[in-house]
Order: sequence, then C-alpha cells, then structure tokens
Amino acid sequence: MKKTILWTAVVAVSIAVAAFATTPVPNALTAKGSHEATAKSVLDFTLKSIDGKDVSLGSYRGSVVLIVNVASKCGYTPQYEGLQALYKRYREKGLVVLGFPANNFMGQEPGTNEEIKTFCTQKYNVTFPMFSKISVKGDDIHPLYQFLTSKETNPEFAGDITWNFNKFLIDRTGKIVARFETKDKPESEKVVQAIEKSLN
Repeated sequence: MKKTILWTAVVAVSIAVAAFATTPVPNALTAKGSHEATAKSVLDFTLKSIDGKDVSLGSYRGSVVLIVNVASKCGYTPQYEGLQALYKRYREKGLVVLGFPANNFMGQEPGTNEEIKTFCTQKYNVTFPMFSKISVKGDDIHPLYQFLTSKETNPEFAGDITWNFNKFLIDRTGKIVARFETKDKPESEKVVQAIEKSLN
C-alpha cells in the first residue's frame, strides 16, 4: 500500500514538472499584460511618470506627440534644450514631448529617476513630461519600444534604437508618422517641418 502511494506521488510530481517545463515563457511584449500585448497604437500603453505615477498615453490623444529616449551623460544630451524649445514653441498648438530615460548605451543614464528629474529641470529647465527609466533595446526592452521598433507593429519606421535621442513622431490619432535619428536635432528643419505638418 505504501509503495503504491509513493509511486502515485512520484508520477504526480513528474507530470507537474513536465507541464511546467512546456509552459511558454512570456516574451517582453506579453510580460506587461495582455492589454499591452494586443496594443494597436502607442496610445494603448500606460507607463510610470518620473515621479512613479501611472500615465496612460491615451491621455495624449488629440495631441501630436514626440517620443524621445534620453540620457544625461551623452554627447547629445544638449538636445534637451532643443526639445524644451520645441515644446514651448508648439505646446499651445497641440505638441507634447515625452522623454524616456534609458541606460542602454554605454551606461549614459546611470542615475535614479529622482536624479534624472533634478538634472533635467535644473540644467535644461525641462517642463515637458518625463517618464521613469526603461529599457529601449535588448531582452528587457519595454513593450512600448518593442511596439515602436517591431516590423509587425511599425512596419514603416521599424528598427532597433540606434542611440540616445532617437525620436518618433505620433499624430493626433496615435499613428506613427515619422522617425528621426540621434543626429537629427530637434530644431532642425526636417523635424520642425514634420511637426508643423502634423499640427496643421
């Protein structure tokens, strides 16, 4: 009787282990929840502000949005000044700039969210919305950036983030309408023309 019970227990454990081993592991997109895994637009995502509060990007529906992965210790960090100038110039017309700190490139964003916020506000007088630090590339990529860079969800402007201060322009309906590389300064004619076109 004892042998039968012991054998039954062994079989049960073996079945449980086999079931666990064959259970699919969620990828970076589904790990954040089924809602974001089925996102049809950038506006379907919710992220933490730099102060740790949940912010639905859907709250920016009706605005033109410029999404930028930022860093505090990069040769391109002075672009904060251009981004703030854009925000100030076009805010009343419906532009919002969203900054997403990321430490993916040579450790150029090592600080805490509090340190990043202090740096941005004191050195560049940033007033546009800043978000908590995320990953924009690699195995731990945030679902928002997986959406922005995947051919399946953004076929026209897909591709890995190449460096700090890559930029995505989103129109008032949530459609991605342009992408700019790091070298494209916020105040450049290329960027300004695309923003003005989306605002009109």
